[in-house]
Amino acid sequence: MYIEERPWGSFTILEDTDTYKTKRITVRPKQRLSYQSHEKRNELWIIVAGKAKITLDGIDHILSYGENIVILKHQKHRIENIGESDVIFIEVQTGTYFGEDDIVRYSDDYKRS
Repeated sequence: MYIEERPWGSFTILEDTDTYKTKRITVRPKQRLSYQSHEKRNELWIIVAGKAKITLDGIDHILSYGENIVILKHQKHRIENIGESDVIFIEVQTGTYFGEDDIVRYSDDYKRS
């Protein structure tokens, strides 16, 4: 199992195939991912713990356990942990390429490009 630490939390790759990739992502309290988009993949996020604010093309959505959101190619998106405990979600990526370099960042708290 592959686990990667990030400034906002961590992710574990659960499965990586030619047609999809699944991750278990943990976002620590009061942390958020960059506001970003992808050129080559869609994503489905399923919240399995905690309460999160998801910004999708400038519109905020509050999601908690059992709720999900679909993010299409080119849509700007971000997840933010607005609670006191970890947010954990399952991400299912579908598309033609799943590399970490398929990220266009528009805003990032950690000054990544």
